[in-house]
Amino acid sequence: MVSKKTAISDFREASISEFFEKNRHILGFDSPQKSLYMIVKEAMDNSLDACEEYQILPDIQVSVERHTDDEFIITVEDNGPGIDRKQVPAVFGKLLYGSRFHSFKQSRGQQGIGITAAILYGQITTARPSYVRTKRLDDDVAYEFELGINVKENRADIHYERPVIWNVKSGTLVKIPAKGKYQTGKQSIMEYIMESAVANPNANFKFTDPEGKTIEIRRAIEVPSKPGIAIKPHPLGLELGDISSMSRLTQAESLLDFLRNDFNRISDRIALEIAEKSGIPADLDPRTLTLQQIKELKRAFGEVKLMPPPTDCLSPLGHDFIIKGLKNVYGDSRPSHYSKPVVRPIAVHNGQPFAVEAGLVYGGDLKSDDPVRVVRFANKVPLLYQAGACAITRAIQEMDWRPYGLDQKSGQGMPYGPAIIFVHVYGIRIPFTSESKEAIASVDAISAEITMALKSLGRSVKSFLGKREKRKKVYEKFRLVNQLIPEIGKKSAAILGKEMPDLHPVISKIANVVFITEEIQRNEGSTKSVVHAVNFTRAPVSLKLYAEPPLGNYDGPELSWEISDLQPSMEATFQFSLVNVNAEYPGTTFYFTGIDPVRVQGAEPLPADYGIGGLTVIEEDEGAGEDE
Repeated sequence: MVSKKTAISDFREASISEFFEKNRHILGFDSPQKSLYMIVKEAMDNSLDACEEYQILPDIQVSVERHTDDEFIITVEDNGPGIDRKQVPAVFGKLLYGSRFHSFKQSRGQQGIGITAAILYGQITTARPSYVRTKRLDDDVAYEFELGINVKENRADIHYERPVIWNVKSGTLVKIPAKGKYQTGKQSIMEYIMESAVANPNANFKFTDPEGKTIEIRRAIEVPSKPGIAIKPHPLGLELGDISSMSRLTQAESLLDFLRNDFNRISDRIALEIAEKSGIPADLDPRTLTLQQIKELKRAFGEVKLMPPPTDCLSPLGHDFIIKGLKNVYGDSRPSHYSKPVVRPIAVHNGQPFAVEAGLVYGGDLKSDDPVRVVRFANKVPLLYQAGACAITRAIQEMDWRPYGLDQKSGQGMPYGPAIIFVHVYGIRIPFTSESKEAIASVDAISAEITMALKSLGRSVKSFLGKREKRKKVYEKFRLVNQLIPEIGKKSAAILGKEMPDLHPVISKIANVVFITEEIQRNEGSTKSVVHAVNFTRAPVSLKLYAEPPLGNYDGPELSWEISDLQPSMEATFQFSLVNVNAEYPGTTFYFTGIDPVRVQGAEPLPADYGIGGLTVIEEDEGAGEDE
């Protein structure tokens, strides 16, 4: 009803730009501190997505220049593929315009809102236009634009467009004036860039702050990110409105063709089965489907046996990227342990595929009396805000970390310890708590996968701490035997007036094992691990010895040595170089084959899933994450 005080003439349509102009907090521009960060985030996400799609190793330059006390100019430049000059007005001046909203594949941005919202925010707060320069690989010249947004019509307001010489192969530069408050530390632009470097170890990042200080993070791996491949919609991931829209826009002439050609995982046989279960004629024109028929179609989707959606639409980071990223950004903390990356199997929520990856850094200069640091990612994008509302944070807080060696009050809440926990959730349609995409919604299927990954990380820490303690005890026992027996031998020889006997047979009788020890030798500019294998048994032994140094301390080929016919009381010695070794160096993990396990101390039997540098991970099935 229309109020008596409201005339019909007072009603008018509002454009999407007008709506977001008055409700910019929905997109994350809700405070002066956060707004500058959001501008950088949206521009960087576009740059990284474009580089990934065109298989380019990213070079991203960000600068924040102070114009007045509360006004800044934010510049983000990339070496991506550039943008067709005819598309620039729509890409940067029209909300909900983009290439990914209707694309069923994983990407950082999808809604076509981010960079346009950043330009709109700058226009609202400074009444000044933004600047765009772009060049494609085949273009002789670049094109530069000064533009704003016509909020009434949701289109770009071009101030000028002109060619310009730009000495780059290709790329895009965006310069946005905006009011805000520059901050450092947590939830800052610098933190966002650092965490972006964790998920993008193949990128160069350069940041210049308002004081002119420049920080660079160089790439650690020369491999382009592999983008997801767009797929057709999976039937189980669609609502009634989605199916209705697809039926109206289809080019198919019959229901069977519509099902076979417009959906994923529907074969000829499945299409016929769906038509039969729904009671809809197979030759019906899909554009004439009624609402009741669409309901029957959706019901039939749930009754037939459909394969899950293909996984090549996803773009995981993978083991190498996770390790390289963590080492590249957090290596200065000289951690004593990098966990093996956990890569969970692909799961499905509402017909949409998703998965979870996780990693953990422990020890070194990290403080043991602080809460663990959690770095959250969704589709390779760092999540810096709304941590308390995020499924990742909640999963960490609800899990009991005490059995894994981390402190935690009452088995709930954020655990304490010298650790950084990395969690990446990726999928086609990640459910977020708001349009600003800062926190992942606590969906049961996603929360369960996150918890599985966290338990694997916990077991990694528990194993590391147990091995470190065991090595200390074994070494201390062997040290005491080596000290006490010679002293007893000396005193006995002196009392009896005889020469000092060979004590190796005596020690062998006490120990009766092959003993593996490691000695760290530090010289100027280099650190070496010297491995000693001593036969303290009464017979010759043969075995193969494998060494797995901590991931942050070794970056070479697989280490293994054949030991043949090592005689009683004899020793075999090997060595290799280490890097970034600190006082908390936990020691190398040794494995062996070819000998009875009870006859070896200081090493463990070779596990079935052993891999070079700890990078081989056996994917877990649905129940593998549960503790016994």
